Amino acid sequence: MVARKRQKNSNDMNWYRADLHLHTPGSNDYLEPSISYLDILHKAERCELDIIALTDHNTVAGIKELRKQIEELQLLEQLNRIRPEEKRTLDEFRRLTKQILVLPGFELTATLGFHVLGIFPPETTLRELEHILLTLRVPADKLDLGATEVGATVDVLTAYRIINEAGGLVIAAHANSSHGVAMQGFNFGGQTKISYTQDASLHALEVTDLESKHRRTTANFFNGSKPEYPRRMHCIQGSDAHRLHKDPYDKNRLGVGDRVTELHMPEASFEALKNLFLSSDFSRTRPYRPKQAPFDHVQAARKQGTNIVQSFHESITRRGGHLYAVLCDICAFANTNGGTIFVGLSDNPKDMVTGVKKPSDAIKIIRNEVEKKINPPLEIDIDQHDSQGKKVLQVVVPVGSNSPYVIDDYKIYVRDETDTNLAVRDEIVALVKRSLSDQDDEMAEVPQAAPIDVNNNDNNNTKEKSTKLTAEPKTGVEIVATEMRKGKKFYSLRDLRNGNVVHNVTRQSARRLWQYALTEHEANAVDTNKIDWHGDIGCWKKYKRGGQTRYDLVQRETNNTLHVYYGVTEDGIHGPWQKLLETLNAEEEATAAP
Repeated sequence: MVARKRQKNSNDMNWYRADLHLHTPGSNDYLEPSISYLDILHKAERCELDIIALTDHNTVAGIKELRKQIEELQLLEQLNRIRPEEKRTLDEFRRLTKQILVLPGFELTATLGFHVLGIFPPETTLRELEHILLTLRVPADKLDLGATEVGATVDVLTAYRIINEAGGLVIAAHANSSHGVAMQGFNFGGQTKISYTQDASLHALEVTDLESKHRRTTANFFNGSKPEYPRRMHCIQGSDAHRLHKDPYDKNRLGVGDRVTELHMPEASFEALKNLFLSSDFSRTRPYRPKQAPFDHVQAARKQGTNIVQSFHESITRRGGHLYAVLCDICAFANTNGGTIFVGLSDNPKDMVTGVKKPSDAIKIIRNEVEKKINPPLEIDIDQHDSQGKKVLQVVVPVGSNSPYVIDDYKIYVRDETDTNLAVRDEIVALVKRSLSDQDDEMAEVPQAAPIDVNNNDNNNTKEKSTKLTAEPKTGVEIVATEMRKGKKFYSLRDLRNGNVVHNVTRQSARRLWQYALTEHEANAVDTNKIDWHGDIGCWKKYKRGGQTRYDLVQRETNNTLHVYYGVTEDGIHGPWQKLLETLNAEEEATAAP
């Protein structure tokens, strides 16, 4: 066997290669039923895999047959009745299973046909696995069929919960393609798609576009920056192999080890694998690329740019306030959605990576400053990565469980799109409420915004009850009230991302997006005759700020009262709003065409 050379760093973490979605002849749609289980292990060895999972359709027949073959050969050996060729087979099984961690599992077909992988520790018994399948409502008479359809099983969320409570690893199979919970190609979804991809019992998404160079990949979509998808998801890839080798005539029919994920762990074990997926460090998984340069996680993050859960700093020098800026971001991320900070480069992919000259010293400085200046105590993870030949630090900040977090005992920062800002009073109140109540109570207490009567800029009251026919965008800001005090206007603004209402905002105290909204509201009032209407929603203005396209959108209620949403980004656009902008963009292209 060729010795493996793994990349190591100072804490003895290694990159391990895994294919966590393999079928066997135990699945009735397996394309090469004559293939042996020893053949599968030999192919895994040739692909230099460290971990594999056998995940047949709604059955554990594959792992049952593998164990049965080994146990029968062991019994023959104990009875001194084993033939030479059988002894060689047993020795190969022993050698390969010692070298490769073989995890038992299954691919469940949940209600509506969605596929869910359940993967378990290697010592899990067949009786335990079959009991779990029965709990998932796979009929007893179909346990050994390996069929993709076995009747009415449990729904997706129940499947997640049952597999997780049984100690398994829960992965949504090929989430972005057929039978995937990301529901691509469906003309419905909404809250169902959100719950299927954000549930706490779901550990990872298996995707087929992990190595795609397109900007709108599944991993980018679930990067935590979308308001309705605030939980960043670990995304991996697997071969979903139904044959030993890739089909030369169909590139979509992969073989063992044809789509592999590398995992940065202290050891190749189920416990290490599960701990990785429970962590907030998303740099510890990457697509394996044989005969290519290693995947550069830092540059991949850089292409996404600065957003609500990600920032970049070229240095942490005290001079110039660079170190303090990093601390402010740490505080803001803890008070908002959590996030990742990269130190040693800008967010411009065209700029050279400056790097950090003494990473170990820099890590100590950041940790000491966080310990001294941020209160209450906050646990952060700091790792170093190589990018363009330079050392770069990655600081992973969790969502704080004891907000608000403060710097220097009184400064409270929050994250707003691409900016870190000092929190205003109502944001501080919201942080305290978040700390004192669970998420359901918090959502119940979110203030409801009153609609703006654009025909009377300073009056937001409506006597007639009205209804919104379309869910509002998920980013941007809405002016919900205006009050005149001693000749000066004070506004209440609602952040569409989280529903928080901030009162007593003036033109002078407003942040950048808020200031833009107030300026537009005062100087460029909405003209209903100039709105490009599509039903009850419309676009008032399209513009660019900070290199990002933004929209001022308008929504009309049943009593003709309007809501104006300023500075909406693509992350907040969904459903009918998406169709509206696609129509507008198509009209623009048609107009611009010669």
